[in-house]
Amino acid sequence: MNNDPDPLPSELEVLRSSSMSQVIYKEIEKIILGGTLGPGEKLNEKALAERFGVSRGPVREAFQALHARGLVEMIPNRGAFIQRITKHDAVEIYDVRAGVFGTACRLLAERIDNATLADLNALLARMDAVAAKRDLDAYYPLNIEFHSTIVKSCGNATLASIYFDLVGRLHLFRARGLVHGGGFESSNAEHRAIVEALDDRDPQAAFEAAYTHVQLGKRRVMVSGDGPQSNASTT
Repeated sequence: MNNDPDPLPSELEVLRSSSMSQVIYKEIEKIILGGTLGPGEKLNEKALAERFGVSRGPVREAFQALHARGLVEMIPNRGAFIQRITKHDAVEIYDVRAGVFGTACRLLAERIDNATLADLNALLARMDAVAAKRDLDAYYPLNIEFHSTIVKSCGNATLASIYFDLVGRLHLFRARGLVHGGGFESSNAEHRAIVEALDDRDPQAAFEAAYTHVQLGKRRVMVSGDGPQSNASTT
């Protein structure tokens, strides 16, 4: 009879478990941010485990990680629910995001190269084209790509992590800011001011243009209505 204690999990087993949890985390994040389920809806642990062909452990770990990011609310004895983002929450997030995005642009102005400038100008041209058609579905991913390109290129991984966490939470607060009060045109003009400051390699002007853009985007969203409606934020 072997009375030895159970062996500790090997490094490979730990790595496999960690990797699986990350995969499940990413898949559930896609479900949440994709709008398949609405704010306040319950995430079914058993159904998700069966869907991904895993035990409940990795799903539970993913819920905890998403809770830490503010995307999931954990209610004792009830389970995990998609976080509700109120108008007050959204205002606070926008205010923090303005400073973070402004800092990203300030940092980028000090290091931007011609290739990144060309990418941003190409995105501006594409946004102008779809804005002229008032094509919200085409504009939205370009808008996201524009901001993401700036943040990923600024050279600060910690800032990028914070920024994308904030953006993820704002996905839960959806309002039609683009289609009210000249949202397309205003947003594009603000984007162009940011790129001009980056092209001038002017950190202070880049910060101010980016900070103002997010604050004006917040105003457009707030005047468009309270409730979650669509993925149409123009910031």
